[in-house]
Amino acid sequence: MSKSDKVIKVEQTGSAIRRHHTQRETLIGLGLNRIGRVVELPDTPQTRGMIAKVKHLVRVVDAQGERR
Repeated sequence: MSKSDKVIKVEQTGSAIRRHHTQRETLIGLGLNRIGRVVELPDTPQTRGMIAKVKHLVRVVDAQGERR
């Protein structure tokens, strides 16, 4: 299995209202712009970094390809 096969599901749980514009842009970059929206993203260091930047606004719903 290559790294590109790993997928992370991320759900937006918090609002971007009254947040710094860089956090709003990060949410948009992740494909999130509404509470409750879920997107599947490739599991890359870049994606993990974006998630870490807005960790108080999102949660990882499902991480396929990871050992538990």
